[in-house]
Amino acid sequence: MPIDSVLDVARDGLNYERLRLDAASRNIAAANVAVPAGQEVTLWQVGNGSSFGHWLGQGGTLQQAPAATRVVHDPGNPLADSNGQVRFPQVDLVQEMTTLMTASRGYEANVRSFNLLRSMMLRSLEIGAK
Repeated sequence: MPIDSVLDVARDGLNYERLRLDAASRNIAAANVAVPAGQEVTLWQVGNGSSFGHWLGQGGTLQQAPAATRVVHDPGNPLADSNGQVRFPQVDLVQEMTTLMTASRGYEANVRSFNLLRSMMLRSLEIGAK
């Protein structure tokens, strides 16, 4: 495996974990934001695959996916329907917080591996120059 490809994998890993962090934080932020009647409820997810292996080398983006709703009776809310029901995205906060923690640790691991590989490359250049 050429060194460039190893650096590319580390870079892709950093980008993937950053996107996971972004998606989870957006979903947590949207948990208590009411959705107007007639508007589709969506949550954020990373690209088309759920694992890094599917995502590797394809580039990645954040995408919105349809989500379930949570209905709360609040007739005083301006976004309530004729029955006084307000719709919110159904966000699993435990799952999203777990994603935040694992993505953060994955990002840190990719930074460490990238820095280690870079220092190994620099050291090999020093040895070769002697």
